[in-house]
Amino acid sequence: MRKPLYDEIGDVIPHDHEEILNEHHVIRRISPHHVVPDEKSPTGSKISTMAFRPSSGPNGGMSVDIENLIIENGLDPKEFVISPPFIGAVKLLVEQLRANDFVVGYDPLPDNEFHGEVWGRFSKSKQRKLVDQSVYLVEPSGFQDT
Repeated sequence: MRKPLYDEIGDVIPHDHEEILNEHHVIRRISPHHVVPDEKSPTGSKISTMAFRPSSGPNGGMSVDIENLIIENGLDPKEFVISPPFIGAVKLLVEQLRANDFVVGYDPLPDNEFHGEVWGRFSKSKQRKLVDQSVYLVEPSGFQDT
C-alpha cells in the first residue's frame, strides 16, 4: 500500500486512501471500557458509543486496523486484533464510513503495519450509527460488570 503523507511533526495527514476500497472493512478493537451493561442483550452487555470516538491526538482520528492488509499478509484478523487490553473487535464497512462523511486512511505504526485511521466529525448521532453498523469480528470476552 502506498505510504501516506506526513506533516512537519511526523503525523499522518488525514486523507481518504484510494487503495482502501468501499468494499473493504476496517476493524475497531474493543477494550473493557467500550462495553456497557444492557439487560435487553442476550449477552447482558453491548458496545458503547465510547468505542467510536477519535483519539485526542493532533489529527483526531479513530484508530482501526485494515482487514484486507492483515489477510493479504497471511494473518487471521481475529487473532491479530485481540491482545490485552482488547477483549473484542468489530468490523465496519468502509463504504458506510464514507457515506457518513468520514475519510479512511492508511497510517502504519512501527508495531502495526496494518494500522489506519478514520477521520471526520464524530457527533453523538454518528457514533450511534457506527454502533448500529458495526458487526462483531470477535465478541467481547472477559467483560466484568464494574
